[in-house]
Amino acid sequence: MSTDPRTEGWPAGTGRVILDEVDSTLDEAARRAPELTAPCWILAHVQTAARGRRGRSWAMPRGNFAATMVLPDPAPARHAALRSFVMALALYDTCVAVTGRHDAFTLKWPNDVLLNGGKLAGILLENPGGRLSIGVGVNLVEAPGGDEVEAGALRPVALASETGALVLPEEFLDTLAVTYAGWEARFVAEGFAPIRDAWLSQAARLGETLTAKLPREEITGVFETLDSDGQLILRTPQGQRAIAAGDIFFG
Repeated sequence: MSTDPRTEGWPAGTGRVILDEVDSTLDEAARRAPELTAPCWILAHVQTAARGRRGRSWAMPRGNFAATMVLPDPAPARHAALRSFVMALALYDTCVAVTGRHDAFTLKWPNDVLLNGGKLAGILLENPGGRLSIGVGVNLVEAPGGDEVEAGALRPVALASETGALVLPEEFLDTLAVTYAGWEARFVAEGFAPIRDAWLSQAARLGETLTAKLPREEITGVFETLDSDGQLILRTPQGQRAIAAGDIFFG
């Protein structure tokens, strides 16, 4: 295990923990959260119990990226969920930086990064003990098979096979930590408006028809924008609908 944050270019005041194996970096973040007084990244080369949204399993072969960013004081609490957009922009910038590709990546509401139209990365937020943990998984070298995702979901893709870029998890973290720190500083200083605008500039299927699957209904409409709370705004025959949470499927 490494806890040395003295990496060249590493954001000042941010911790860095590297583990060979753990059940989940989100679980490790919850265990360490009470002791953390500053932001900290926790990376694991292997996760034995990785998870995605709504408790879904997340495939994690060695060589893929799994890390959690812990913010001990994410005040104000009502802004916590907006950090998924901050992290999405950091992931987008990191992917562009490590591949040199500006045309291949897009952002899918609420928390995915797409590569050539397939799912490359996901983000998961949890709040253990008043801290905010932002879990990030990226298919650097290997993607799950199509039979491992639910029907209608986007095909999983890997960075290596789609772009030819071979990036080690710790190398990816070194870049992601810097890009996240930059967007986080802007979020704290300027609020959500510039984050929203930047996210929309890279949004997948903006202006196109989507279906939002909610616990009790499905809503189909044209993806118009995000509101000031990060909700997805769909234009439907019945008028605008604001979606706070749900699974999005492309038509």
